[in-house]
Amino acid sequence: MEKRKDYISWDEYFMGVAALSSMRSKDPSTQVGACVASSKNKVLTMGYNGMPIGCSDDDLPWGKESSDELEQKYLYVCHAEFNAILNARVSLDGSRIYVTLFPCNECAKAIIQSGIKEVIYSDDKYKDMAMTKASKRMFDLAGVKYRKFEGRMPSITFKR
Repeated sequence: MEKRKDYISWDEYFMGVAALSSMRSKDPSTQVGACVASSKNKVLTMGYNGMPIGCSDDDLPWGKESSDELEQKYLYVCHAEFNAILNARVSLDGSRIYVTLFPCNECAKAIIQSGIKEVIYSDDKYKDMAMTKASKRMFDLAGVKYRKFEGRMPSITFKR
């Protein structure tokens, strides 16, 4: 008997972990997941976008269009990449991060500082915004590679 030929690639596997992680997010508009993998294809850490530990996500805003900045989610939510980096219990030096959305400039700084050397993303919907352009500029200067995910995007369903 021969081995299966339709198994998923490493990129598909790690993007699948990132996609599954995004399903933990309680953000009503944008759920983002991240998975960091070693050069030996081991999952090192993962994260999703959510409120800081100890801050009830029932007590902070999830909206993004209030005239009062303190009632917008942007001042409170920790991004998936940031959470994955903070969740790590090992060095991330030389690793790669799989993210469902291209990192913002703040996450790009954390990615660079943590030693991650490659970013694989599935969506770049904010590519024309200054924050994304700044991310790419910093990645280019720091020698962090980035590329669009080209595999099959996982379809994850749960049965009851």
